[in-house]
Amino acid sequence: QVQLVESGGGLVQPGGALRLSCAASGSIFSINDMGWYRQAPGKQRELVATITSGGSTNYADSVKGRFTISRDNAKNTVYLQMNSLKPEDTAVYFCNADIARWRFQPPRVYWGQGTQVTVSS
Repeated sequence: QVQLVESGGGLVQPGGALRLSCAASGSIFSINDMGWYRQAPGKQRELVATITSGGSTNYADSVKGRFTISRDNAKNTVYLQMNSLKPEDTAVYFCNADIARWRFQPPRVYWGQGTQVTVSS
C-alpha cells in the first residue's frame, strides 16, 4: 500500500506565507513526477506546480513568482512554499505522485487526502 500525507495547511492573512509538505510512504520502488493541485469551493481541481525526479519544475501562471515547489528524494517528500498569499489562493491543496511500487510495475498516480489553506484577514 502507498500513502501520501499532506501537512502544513491553515489560516493565514493576505501577504503571509505557508509551507506545505507531502510525504509518500509504503511499498515504493521509485517516484517520478510529484505535484500540487488545489480545489476551491465550486471550482474544478487545478494544477499548482509539478516537479520531476530530476528537479525540473512547472507552475501555474497564477502562482509563478510566489510559490516554490521542491522535493527531497531521500525522504520521498514534496514541498510547496507559498509566499505573498492572496485570498484567491484559498482552497484545499492536494499532492500527487507518480509511483512505481516494484521494479517492473508501471507507475500509477496516487493522491493525498488534501489540506485546507485559507487566506483571510
